[in-house]
Amino acid sequence: MCGIIAYTGARQAQPLLLEGLHRLEYRGYDSSGLATLAGSELHVRKRAGRIQDLAHYLRDHPARGVTGISHTRWATHGPANDRNAHPHLSSDQRIAVVHNGVIENYAPLKRQLESDGVVFHSDTDTEIIAQLIARHLDINSTAPEDFIEAVSRTLALLKGTYGLAVLSRRHPGLVLGARLGSPLVVGIGDGENFLASDAGALVGQTARVVYLQDHQLCVLTAKDWHILDSECTRVEAAVHTIDWGPGDADKGAFEHYMLKEIYEQPEALENALRGRLDDADATAHFGGLNLDTQQLRQVDRIILTACGTSYHAALVGEYLFEEFARMPVEVEYASEFRYRNPPIDRNTIVIAITQSGETADTLAALRESKRKGHPTLALCNVVGSSIAREADGGVYLHAGPEIGVASTKAFTNQVTVLAMLALYFGRMRHLSSLQGTRMIRELRAIPDAVRRALSCHDAVRRIAERYSHVANFLYMGRQYLYPVALEGALKLKEISYIHAEGYPAAEMKHGPIALVDEDTPSVFLLPRGAIFDKVMSNLEEVKARGGPVIAVAHEGHEEVTDRADEVICVPDVPDYLQPLVTVVPLQLLAYHIALLRGCDVDKPRNLAKSVTVE
Repeated sequence: MCGIIAYTGARQAQPLLLEGLHRLEYRGYDSSGLATLAGSELHVRKRAGRIQDLAHYLRDHPARGVTGISHTRWATHGPANDRNAHPHLSSDQRIAVVHNGVIENYAPLKRQLESDGVVFHSDTDTEIIAQLIARHLDINSTAPEDFIEAVSRTLALLKGTYGLAVLSRRHPGLVLGARLGSPLVVGIGDGENFLASDAGALVGQTARVVYLQDHQLCVLTAKDWHILDSECTRVEAAVHTIDWGPGDADKGAFEHYMLKEIYEQPEALENALRGRLDDADATAHFGGLNLDTQQLRQVDRIILTACGTSYHAALVGEYLFEEFARMPVEVEYASEFRYRNPPIDRNTIVIAITQSGETADTLAALRESKRKGHPTLALCNVVGSSIAREADGGVYLHAGPEIGVASTKAFTNQVTVLAMLALYFGRMRHLSSLQGTRMIRELRAIPDAVRRALSCHDAVRRIAERYSHVANFLYMGRQYLYPVALEGALKLKEISYIHAEGYPAAEMKHGPIALVDEDTPSVFLLPRGAIFDKVMSNLEEVKARGGPVIAVAHEGHEEVTDRADEVICVPDVPDYLQPLVTVVPLQLLAYHIALLRGCDVDKPRNLAKSVTVE
């Protein structure tokens, strides 16, 4: 979950590394550091806290050199302090390492080295890597092949996950990188090369990238790069082009990435829909499914697996597939699915849903499904990511870069892509041409509906001011809006640190109603639909017990206005698209409450954007 950026070329490395770290700070912000090589002189600078703390320190203590590695940390082993910040060095100061991942067998390796007299200087699992490389590398060697062999021998001893960047004092101008279960991407420049844990760190420096695969090692110099397999044999690697620029990864006129990404949702939805709606056949089509129509017709069960916000999108997908494709669907937490052994028949397809394409649990669930012979699809936002590569086929979300830790536009694009997939599967089965045409029309109208939903911003801000002091929130919805209640509660928890829970509204009487009091607001999702009256009855039960009610409803609902303490109006859309408009005010509510409580919206405590470790 940490961020890595490395450079070798002709320019001074420090400013390039710092810029990359700022772009990667959403991956971890407990501490940061860098190491640069000037000739054979190794400069190491690291600080606990945000990257800005490191930047201030470097003003008085610059690190010279045209080769360097750097890191922003999300702590796993050892507290977040200067001692545990990366890079980590070998005891003889020859080797510097930055690492994303977890070395599961570091403890026995550390005990063995300590018994041999090696002194450790941190509490991390990462330091073992630097110490082992130094042990395997002859102290007088300057040959690149020896450095590569020392890294390769070390990797063979490690169990767990890693994305690594390594420097050696005796090998100036050379950066080595390796990955197993943790993403790394090579950035190809002109007379310079980069290594990063995320292509977003390279925006503005190069548009050409190579995504490393598991068990691969990369060798970078200013003028050359190549990829080696686990046997240290050169392998061919495809060069990809990043299709977004610096402006996509900047906040622009917005105060925070999260707010920018909330407002980018209409455009992101247009990108997700573009070219995928087929009027002639009244269906959707996708270029990367890699399964023919006959194979897909044989599918009679779907498993959707995901984590966090993507799991909530999957819950919406369950309703979509059941209504429009009339297919049985199960939604599984990837973290649980990977360790279960459920009976799955041969005509089941497993669809993994992820923003980053690197979520460790989701990737493991996908691999387990493939191992058992089930066809797999991925809904993913990152081209070249591990899940995108390993699935049999997939659909890109086209949401653009999402920097804010709390996901917003990825959720709405996931729901939209799931709706199109439901249309696609439905038209292969029982859905009529007229029904398909109607769905296409409704889907095309949804970006404008989300734009209109954003007009609730001022009303939401005023509501946030009234309730930012409370300690608990309840969120209620039914059918398509139950997952949105879960998502709204998650957003509030993530960035404001207020305890919040989402429930099916009818479940209130089965326990949660005990929590209702005058200091616990309940957010009810009440757009028009077949069970509107049922949810209104639940609202009345909260009001009868003195609980404040915030209602999200369509304009013109006088009954809601009369009964709720606060009303947020959203556009009237079909039931199955209501998640896309009702989630907007919940995102804004969480945002403004977090601001009023003085929280860091884009970098909430203890969280990171991509969960690449268990």
